[in-house]
Amino acid sequence: MFTFLVTFLGVLVLYLLLVWGSGDAGSAYWAIEEVLAGFVLALISAGIARAILGKAENSRMFLKWPLFLIYVPTVFLWNLAKANVDVAYRVITGRINPGIVRIRPGLKTDLGRTILANSITLTPGTLTIDIDRKTGDLFVHWINVRDTKTDEEKTRAVCGSFPEWARRLSE
Repeated sequence: MFTFLVTFLGVLVLYLLLVWGSGDAGSAYWAIEEVLAGFVLALISAGIARAILGKAENSRMFLKWPLFLIYVPTVFLWNLAKANVDVAYRVITGRINPGIVRIRPGLKTDLGRTILANSITLTPGTLTIDIDRKTGDLFVHWINVRDTKTDEEKTRAVCGSFPEWARRLSE
């Protein structure tokens, strides 16, 4: 119910801000038709959100959206920029050592694995190609495979702090 209410109010407020000034000159900020349309749109959006976010793990993500708004412009975009420079360097110099590595991020939820897999795949030089359903391990094609001693070092080398953020956002 909380998800429904928050989504309803958020969509209604956003819609009303977008149609600000649709009312008669000087008498109202919105035309009555716009308010009714916003109300209907907000109800439909909230119903869809409740259906999609009905699982407990998905609703936790919904409540953690402020963390997600911190993750994307800071951590993710910084790693994206670094990866772009690294891939450009490897293309120019020809110093690549491609291969498939198995990483063990230790994430417990499908949502966490999805966030991590998408973060890895969107970063140049890496591509998530499979997820082991039993263990939650990810198989990643990496442009520069390096020898690492432990699984933790390998995970850190491939995806940096993405697993910790995926855990914060999903668990």
